Amino acid sequence: MQAVERGTNSWLDRRVHNGFASTIVSLRMADIEDREWRLIREDVRPGPLNMALDEIAAETAAAGGPRTVRVYRWEPATLSLGYRQEPATVDWEFCDREGISVTRRPTGGGGIYHDNHGDISYSIVAPAAELPGDLMDTYELLCEPLFDGFDRLDVPVSFASEDRPAIHEPACYLRALHPAHDVVAADGRKISGNAQYRRRRDSVIQHGSVLFDRATERHLSCFVDPPAAERFDERVTNVREQANVDRERAVAAFENALADWADAEVGTWTDDELDRARERAREKFASDAWNHDREDPTAARAAADREESTE
Repeated sequence: MQAVERGTNSWLDRRVHNGFASTIVSLRMADIEDREWRLIREDVRPGPLNMALDEIAAETAAAGGPRTVRVYRWEPATLSLGYRQEPATVDWEFCDREGISVTRRPTGGGGIYHDNHGDISYSIVAPAAELPGDLMDTYELLCEPLFDGFDRLDVPVSFASEDRPAIHEPACYLRALHPAHDVVAADGRKISGNAQYRRRRDSVIQHGSVLFDRATERHLSCFVDPPAAERFDERVTNVREQANVDRERAVAAFENALADWADAEVGTWTDDELDRARERAREKFASDAWNHDREDPTAARAAADREESTE
């Protein structure tokens, strides 16, 4: 794997100075240089399809295909709910009126408003056997390219260190700050949220949101009884505010950081992956059963497929 040069102002140095050094600094994915990684450059997809593509990428990796790092955006604008989030926390009337899609993530946390300008999303997908077994170690490892991307933009960041109580629990960016996966700027305001899950214990998906620009009113209006906009802006910042760069440069920074970290070649989705992802999006991530009731309509068929493959 190609090493990313880090100077005295690098994200790693800052984390050491802030007391976040750990054994993960010397940990690397087992035999990563012998694995095939692909970078999917930023593409625009509907919310349910973005979530489905993460699952399909996990199936590809678990079957011995390429591991995936990717950057993506959302069109139409989408509110992604945390796995255990109650539908009653969503202002469905507002979302419907404004053309905001709603889908449920397979990961935890609160809801996030994504659009095709103010949000930069990424995901990393690899077989579980190639990653540390400890959740915290895996978080730190998979956040390395995220921190490197911020470093390339000269935006000092760290994992949250100060305990700050929740402002509005249903909203990811306004929940209590968590040092495992909440990334904050130098002023202590949250700039990125990240989540991870192990899919059937055979693969790991980590995805996250980086705020590039603010859309405070639309973000808050997706929720029932949201706090005042001033509370959001006191807790949350964004890349444009911190670095005054255009979106193209910010996206390139995170794409290049992901590619260097994994030594990935630029790749594409196969036709088969896209077909399966569209089907998964339609049957699961766009369904009322999943988004309102947290029931996976595809689970029974997937279990049957696994049983058949072991016979």
